[in-house]
Amino acid sequence: MSKKITVTPAHIKSWTLSPAASFGSAVRAKGILLEIRARLPVAARKSLDVDGMMLTLAMTEEHYEEFISASSAITKALEGIEELPVIPREIQDILGMTPSERHRWLADGRLTSAGTRTVRLAGRARQITFHVFDPKIVEELLDHGTVDEWRVEDAEAKAEKRRKATYQAKLTRLSKKGERPKKTDSGTEDFAGLRGWEDFDTDGLLR
Repeated sequence: MSKKITVTPAHIKSWTLSPAASFGSAVRAKGILLEIRARLPVAARKSLDVDGMMLTLAMTEEHYEEFISASSAITKALEGIEELPVIPREIQDILGMTPSERHRWLADGRLTSAGTRTVRLAGRARQITFHVFDPKIVEELLDHGTVDEWRVEDAEAKAEKRRKATYQAKLTRLSKKGERPKKTDSGTEDFAGLRGWEDFDTDGLLR
C-alpha cells in the first residue's frame, strides 16, 4: 500500500480581510476567495485558500516565480475589494434573511438591487442571472437592524390581511342571509365584535 506524500509549502503569504470587506461573514469571505481566484492563472488558483477571514497563498519551492506573480496579483485584486457587489447567498448570511424574504423585499422595492450578474455554472452550458447588492447599502441595513423592522411590517400586513378577510367573510355571510349588521347606539352598524369595520365603510366596501 503506497503512502500519501505530503509536500510542505515553502512559500506562504497571508492577507486578512477587513470587516468592511467581509462583514464578518464566512460566506462573504468565500465569495471574495472565488473572486480573487478567478483573477489568477489557472495553475495558481488552488494554491489560494481562505480560513476564517484570512486568505493564504501557499506554494512549493520550485514554484517561487509563480508565487511572486500570484502574490502581486492578489494584493492588487484586494485593492478596493470592499466595493465588490454582494451576491444573494452573501446578503442572506450577512443580514440573516431567508431566500423568500430576499425575493419578497426585492420585489416590493424595500431591498434595492445594484444590478444583475450572469454566470455560467461550472461544467454546464446553462447560465444563471441574479441580482447583486451595493456593499454600502448592505452595511446600512446591517447597522440599522432594518431587516427586523421589515419583519415587523410584514407581520402587521399579514395580520391586517387576515382581519380584512374575516370582515369580508362576515359581510358575505350576512349578505347570503339577507341580513344587515345591527345598529349601535351611535347609529353605526355592529359587526358582532369585529373591530375596524369602519375601514371598509371608508373604502366603500360596505356600499
